[in-house]
Amino acid sequence: MGITIHFEGQLRDPGRLELVVHAAASFARVRGWPYQTIHEPEAHLARVRDEKEWDYVGPTSGIQLLPHERCEPVRLEFDGDLYIQEFTKTQFAGPDVHIEVVTLLRQLAPHFTALIVEDEGEYWERDDRQVLARHIDTCNQVLADELRQHPGSEGPVRLPSGRWADLIS
Repeated sequence: MGITIHFEGQLRDPGRLELVVHAAASFARVRGWPYQTIHEPEAHLARVRDEKEWDYVGPTSGIQLLPHERCEPVRLEFDGDLYIQEFTKTQFAGPDVHIEVVTLLRQLAPHFTALIVEDEGEYWERDDRQVLARHIDTCNQVLADELRQHPGSEGPVRLPSGRWADLIS
């Protein structure tokens, strides 16, 4: 459950990494979003390729942005092969924040050989704010129904990782 933007792809060449980080930082500054660069000598990233789970262990670089206090961080963390595979739940921050995250990904897309985006709000595909708002409203209604049916539950809840859980029992 939840409206999440999943994205993955590989940068065209090593020089694009600095361009993407600079472009994302500029995008964040204009909007007043906090951000921080990523330089990890040995990161552990859980990945899925060809429907099989695998872990990347090695250096990573990139940038993390926080579009809104009720949005998951947008983590643009590239591995040693300049590959990224991430997701960001935007549901609790609302349609405007979701649209801004999609706008950022669209601006960065030319730096990738291919940027694959799966948008559960369908904004990436349809560019239709009303469709996105209906998806968010539906998910929020389902969450409210679940909370009523399970009085000991709570949600949404920000986890220590910065991710959002829809419902915790």
